[in-house]
Amino acid sequence: MLVCRRRYPGRSIWLSLKASPHSAWRRRSLVTLAIETSCDDTSVAVVEKHGAQVALSSGTCAATLHYHERITADNSAFRGVHPLISLDSHQKNLASLLTKALRCLPDAVVDPSDSSTVPMVGDTVATKKPDFITVTRGPGMRSSLSTGIDTAKGLAVAWQVPLVGVNHMQAHALTPRLVSILGNDVDKPIRPAFPFLSLLVSGGHTMLVQSKALTDHSILATTSDIAIGDAMDKIARSVLPAETLERSGEIMYGRLLERFAFEHGLTDYNYHAPARRAQELERRQTSWGWGLGAPLAETRSGSKSKSMEFSFSGLDSSCRRIMGRSNDETDMKERIELAQEAMRVAFEHLASRVVMALQNMQAVAESEQPISTLVVAGGVASNMYLRAILRAFLDIRGYSHIELSFPPPSLCTDNAAMIAWTGIEMFEAGWQTALSCRALRKWSIDREASDGGILGAQDWMRC
Repeated sequence: MLVCRRRYPGRSIWLSLKASPHSAWRRRSLVTLAIETSCDDTSVAVVEKHGAQVALSSGTCAATLHYHERITADNSAFRGVHPLISLDSHQKNLASLLTKALRCLPDAVVDPSDSSTVPMVGDTVATKKPDFITVTRGPGMRSSLSTGIDTAKGLAVAWQVPLVGVNHMQAHALTPRLVSILGNDVDKPIRPAFPFLSLLVSGGHTMLVQSKALTDHSILATTSDIAIGDAMDKIARSVLPAETLERSGEIMYGRLLERFAFEHGLTDYNYHAPARRAQELERRQTSWGWGLGAPLAETRSGSKSKSMEFSFSGLDSSCRRIMGRSNDETDMKERIELAQEAMRVAFEHLASRVVMALQNMQAVAESEQPISTLVVAGGVASNMYLRAILRAFLDIRGYSHIELSFPPPSLCTDNAAMIAWTGIEMFEAGWQTALSCRALRKWSIDREASDGGILGAQDWMRC
């Protein structure tokens, strides 16, 4: 059967151009409407997975992103995320995004006795009711999460469909699996297959995770102080000229730092990865008389240099000290070099722990299925310099066979598409969430954590 996606104003419609024995396969699909409000982004998505039941055994399927939109709260006056401003933005924008999403639900065959269709006011075509509602349950800011959860509960009750409350960090890790099957190729396998490594890097989290299965994740390294995205934002506020920050009108200063450091993109990198650990730990002196040391490389006992943890607060402090010498009189070329060096040191720190993890797994897990993919997700994953450093670092350390999987930049930051996909995977695995669920400010992805990880949260129910 030839299946195409025809675009109409505000809609995505699948049309069967020719009948075939696979028609029944096409009808076996799952549709979910998803809501993401964990921080300052309000996002709604409608995702349909085609051939849902077949995929459980064959490993091949397809997906359609019928609708996806995100609105970010204007926190520019605070140079950071303000919980009340973010909450106000969610309350202002969520309903309008849902209105748009409802008009993008896939079409359904009109049958007055069929409760799976949703007649839309003013429309001549009935649309398919979502099979379930997905929402971010945590981790995140409780007030923001509650806005999305309460709205999702209302939709689930009104439509009499299940609710699936998902883990935000799990969703970041699974994003490439959604991307791998987007489109109308019904024979696409879901990639990456488990197991794989996940490097989750954002303004609120920095962790290296071994993802063995949908709900089986182990945190191999996490930050001992601040997240890398937070560090990049703080460094940008120190290094970038004040007028550059003011002109930007945004709080995603990490993106400004990248553009400031590499005006011409890839051609400005000139990066050579350190071939040995000793080279990696060397402090590179610049012509300006300063150099940035690798995080954890200069602890008193030296024991931290090989510890499975991340640390970025010292790097931020070093940049502030360098800028404090001359403040606004600092030469623009020195500012640019400091921005470049700060990112290099931070990203090599990430890469070093990835290599350590791969070495550790090689030494103790010969009987397990080897890791062949590193997923890099979260807002910082959209940084192209990070992508270049990880690839070069792995190659020169003997891990050129490790595939790097990055979502497109639009799906690196918080978004409802990844929430929808995670809901689909959890629903297919037989999980849904009770309507009594509450927002979880903290919710570990690691099943060995004190809260029991993903399935340790209360209110999970078997479908």
